[in-house]
Amino acid sequence: MAESTHNPAYGHAAELKNIRFSYDRGNSWALDGVSLTVRAGERICLVGPNGSGKSTFARLIAGLAAPDGGDITLLGHRTYADALPNADEYRAARRGIGVVFQNPEDQLVTTVLEDDVAFGPENLGIERSHIGERIDDSLKSVGLVSFRQSDPTRMSGGQQQRAAIAGMLAMSPAMLVLDEPTAMLDESARAEVIRILDDLQAQGTTIVHVTHHQDETVHADRIVHMESGQIVGIEAVSARPQTIANHPSPDKPHQPGRDVAFPLLSDASNDDATDPIIRVSHVTYRYPSAKHATINDLSFTIARGQTVALMGANGSGKSTLIRLLCALATPRSGSIDIANVPVATSTGTGTRSKSATRQQLVQLRRHVGYVMQHPEHQLFADTVAEDVAYGPRNQGLAETAVADRVHEALELLHIGHLADRSPFDLSGGQQRLAAIAGVIACNPDVLIMDEPTASLDTQAKERIHELLRTLKQQGVTVLLITHDRAEAEALADRVVRMPNAAEQPDSPASDALTNSNTEASASNTTSASAGAAFSVIHRLDPRVKMVGFLAAMFTMFAVNTPVQLVLGLMVTLAVIAAARLNPLWVLKSIHPLLMLMLLMGIVNLFVVRTGTPVVAFGPLSITDQGVTIAVLYTCRFMLVIILGTVFLTTTTPTAMTDAFAALIKPLNRLGVHAQEIALVMSLALRFIPTLTDETRAIIDAQSARGGSIETGSLGQRIKAMSAIIVPTFAGTLRHADNLSLALDARCYEEGIHRTHWRALSIAGRDIVFAALVIAYIASIILL
Repeated sequence: MAESTHNPAYGHAAELKNIRFSYDRGNSWALDGVSLTVRAGERICLVGPNGSGKSTFARLIAGLAAPDGGDITLLGHRTYADALPNADEYRAARRGIGVVFQNPEDQLVTTVLEDDVAFGPENLGIERSHIGERIDDSLKSVGLVSFRQSDPTRMSGGQQQRAAIAGMLAMSPAMLVLDEPTAMLDESARAEVIRILDDLQAQGTTIVHVTHHQDETVHADRIVHMESGQIVGIEAVSARPQTIANHPSPDKPHQPGRDVAFPLLSDASNDDATDPIIRVSHVTYRYPSAKHATINDLSFTIARGQTVALMGANGSGKSTLIRLLCALATPRSGSIDIANVPVATSTGTGTRSKSATRQQLVQLRRHVGYVMQHPEHQLFADTVAEDVAYGPRNQGLAETAVADRVHEALELLHIGHLADRSPFDLSGGQQRLAAIAGVIACNPDVLIMDEPTASLDTQAKERIHELLRTLKQQGVTVLLITHDRAEAEALADRVVRMPNAAEQPDSPASDALTNSNTEASASNTTSASAGAAFSVIHRLDPRVKMVGFLAAMFTMFAVNTPVQLVLGLMVTLAVIAAARLNPLWVLKSIHPLLMLMLLMGIVNLFVVRTGTPVVAFGPLSITDQGVTIAVLYTCRFMLVIILGTVFLTTTTPTAMTDAFAALIKPLNRLGVHAQEIALVMSLALRFIPTLTDETRAIIDAQSARGGSIETGSLGQRIKAMSAIIVPTFAGTLRHADNLSLALDARCYEEGIHRTHWRALSIAGRDIVFAALVIAYIASIILL
């Protein structure tokens, strides 16, 4: 690991005095008169209930928020004096502070791991040769050397968190601030993060760690307890352990072995269940972009009224499994039956399982409740009561029955006093409870919950535990995904775990860990072309490629004769072959657009009136020229789309951004901020897939509550889509806010001088490619 560039003579890494902070202009105080001194080289844990001000305080320590009152000195730089900022001191301090967020996906700014790690050093103006050294050292420290060319946005949660830490390590921070970095991680991934923090502290890095895990506080020098925006106690840890049990090697990630108390799900099928409500038989599922199955020949049953805790490593297929159970995805093979509803039916060897019909989906939604990983992100109504009423109303209940359901669900979770509040004004823990109440109000026979207590404090966790005990008494079957062994043992009749990737017969760990647990990951075009990554098209300089492809695509609009069309088709096929892409895959990936082009062609048949009539339908007629024009227009638009798809498939967003920035750089002389425009383009390309994934998750959540999106008439579906707009817009704002913090944490500023890790250079193949494009354009003109 690179040595820290900050070895100051000061004894304090951070000094905060009488800090006040408000999110609502002083109507209430998230922090009120808080003071703390963090000594250089020490490790502090911030603990306390949800809403106590831990994360807000951590942001101030990291220099990512401005106080409404008080003084702040960071790394010897007085950044705020009586809440008044000192810009120069702030910039100097920020360069020595690293930040790791709770959700690492919001911290990843590119789609190539080594480029993401290089982003911070580029902003610091580090020389290119030294950036390479920092990438190597940082990736080695977190055990991701073999993934440097991978897409971090498609990694498992544990890998993403290590990638985010690597991005911070590459900046050689003197102080590292982490906000619940292990909240969504399994035991193995948690151990990896703690090992990294141990190593960093041993090298002299100051660490401020926000956590709900008591076992993580034993590694601290001091524990700061917070409540209601104030520090209520500081506890010194007298004997901090030097190591954590079961530390995995960074080069060989820890894989827990088979445990008698935690058997493999396939080994604990409970086939002797006298009254099974869930039956899974020989289910296999593989994402279209993956080479190996995420779930392979899985069989089990769950008895009616049982509570089953499902455990396993990040990326082992837990979330994928429950999506299959909820009919939000269809297995490749095998059958699933829940409450006598055929969710998926095996159609024989070698053929894909048959998914549930619309009527069967309606029945399933009446029996199964699904609480997603982040249910609070799916809230959309004006009040909590209206949101909770969404499911019961979709079941066709009378308003009096709906009101009774809402009241009962809110009281079960002890949040009846929030009924008339906007869900968007609640704390994170309250939002989670409100979202769970919306599922409970549907009175499901089977409740499936994906890590419902992650990131919650002890009190909120106990509310959910109490709920699960009450539901068990009522005979509800519960399948609970959790990473907390104590929680599993306390609540579950059976504690079982999914096979680790390495334990599955035909599923290497590297493949399973890098596949996202969402259907949207199947659309990852980079994965689809991974085997062709060394084709000549992939290796072209992105500037030459971008100009060449755009020129060829625009030239297609000049195609007006059959000969020109044949030439365009030949060039397109040659480009696909040179990129080593499967033509059938290319067509499949854009088939919705091709269908739209075909529809436009059909319209052209009836619009063109010139030429000799061929067929007449009353007042409408089709002419020979109409047929020619329809075929010509449809084909050339299709060729344009295909070329665009090849370009996007063979060019990473990072490369596109670099090319775009280089091409528009001359506009700087006209006062255009070319660097900032290119960064916006890069971030758009980076986050569009994430927002698409979230929209899909919102649709799934509302479908699981009986929404009309999947089973209603066309009119009902359009109306149901309106309920998606609010949470999607809220998600966009949330990502935008987190992204601005991520850029600040990486020391990006408008107008700064940045170095570049990737050096663009023109090679012989680029000259040949440019010559071929020019020859093609000339041929189209001559023909």
